[in-house]
Amino acid sequence: MDNISKYKKSFSEALSIKEGLVTSKLEYNSIPEWDSIGHMSLIGALEDEFNILIDTDDIIDFSSFEKGKEILKKYKVDL
Repeated sequence: MDNISKYKKSFSEALSIKEGLVTSKLEYNSIPEWDSIGHMSLIGALEDEFNILIDTDDIIDFSSFEKGKEILKKYKVDL
């Protein structure tokens, strides 16, 4: 499985949504599942999937699907 597929799967599983809802337009609080609790589940899933530790500032800045891709580049995760 390539990294973009792992990224989408992490969103789907952490937020308990269908993979079809995971699009480039997905933003924090744009769906009920991506609230503060869902956000921390997502961060944990991404850290586990890519074996990284995301800094607090990046967790706060992680506001959308696209922003997350930018942030993960800082951790050498190519999507």
